[in-house]
Amino acid sequence: MNQPKIAIIGLGYVGLPLARLFATKYAVVGFDINTARVHELRACKDTTLEVEDEVLKSVLVDNSSAAVGLYCSTSISDIKDCNYYIITVPTPVDKNNRPVLTPLLKASETVGSVLKKDDIVIYESTVYPGATEEDCIPVLEKISGLVYNKDFYAGYSPERINPGDKLHTVDKILKVTSGSNKITGEKVNNLYKSVITAGTHLAPTIKVAEAAKVIENSQRDINIAFVNELAKIFNLMDINTHDVLEAAGTKWNFLPFKPGLVGGHCIGVDPYYLAQKAQEYGYHPEIILAGRRLNDSMGNYVASEVVKLMIAKDIHVKEAKVLVLGITFKENCPDVRNTKAVDVIAALKEFGMDVTIYDPWANKDEVLHEYKLISTQEVPTQTFDAVVLTVAHSAFLDMNFDSLTNKNHVLYDVKNILPTTIKHGGL
Repeated sequence: MNQPKIAIIGLGYVGLPLARLFATKYAVVGFDINTARVHELRACKDTTLEVEDEVLKSVLVDNSSAAVGLYCSTSISDIKDCNYYIITVPTPVDKNNRPVLTPLLKASETVGSVLKKDDIVIYESTVYPGATEEDCIPVLEKISGLVYNKDFYAGYSPERINPGDKLHTVDKILKVTSGSNKITGEKVNNLYKSVITAGTHLAPTIKVAEAAKVIENSQRDINIAFVNELAKIFNLMDINTHDVLEAAGTKWNFLPFKPGLVGGHCIGVDPYYLAQKAQEYGYHPEIILAGRRLNDSMGNYVASEVVKLMIAKDIHVKEAKVLVLGITFKENCPDVRNTKAVDVIAALKEFGMDVTIYDPWANKDEVLHEYKLISTQEVPTQTFDAVVLTVAHSAFLDMNFDSLTNKNHVLYDVKNILPTTIKHGGL
């Protein structure tokens, strides 16, 4: 194979940082079907905030034939002469928590339409073990007319992007790689190794790499479910959960997980991919799904706890004015995908409350589009009967809660970031 020319399919939270990194050494074409997204990237602006404007500007080029650099495009013709195709589209679940492979299969059709002999297609999207070879490869073969492991080859290297994390960037996170045969595995591994300073781990098969990805986040999900259950128990016993975790954390091998709302595009999704595949093999996973059920219940639990505190303070619940602080899925990040803050909001509204959503990080148009909810990036000027902090944005630490609340009010801190002297409850 000649010098790598890489096409990155999908320029979101995963694809763009990867494209930027590869573009420091190779010719890269970033492909996305979202015209607005491509236009903003060409203007050196990344609204996901994963790549700084100046860093993006340093790698952008104005045509797809440049020897090194990143060219962003919505045209399939611009990726037809690439020899590595890396697919980084999202893999969500539907309302019934069933895996949705549609974006992945559509991306495979796109790549299949330009696939050539000896090309390598690498998947980074989170899937259940077997999805690459059982679901995606047949699409590539059908569209291209080529034969897998004879005319073209495949690899899988699970993404490990942590949105909003400026310390653990893509180049500083050890990368798992794999290939459809030994030679392809080595090629895929060497490609990533050439830009990932943290190093790589070559898994023996694609299925092993796929499985490694889904258990990483399933493990975190189960551990967080455990401390969420502890929070419920200790709340009944009038014990501060965080004081307990701090004391337990003095032991060298205690895992430092904290209670909270578990959303996002990985932890709240990946366990369902593994669970579905297990069920296809006749095994009904108990711990994995139990952890999911508990974590998915936390939105209703938070709302119920807020209501109990309001009743205890003789605050009329129906039509009470409530301010929810944060609607992104994690702190200091604009990503609203699969945020569980919306579960808290929905539950509060079911109690008849008038809810205002303030989040300085969240794009209000995206929130409206995704959840049919109105949010604001401006600090509200009215006062509220209750304030519920759901996301640990740094900006919330400096807020003047006296100016936001009525004299008799409830301040509930889900993330435990506010002083204990001003709040009335939390996980």
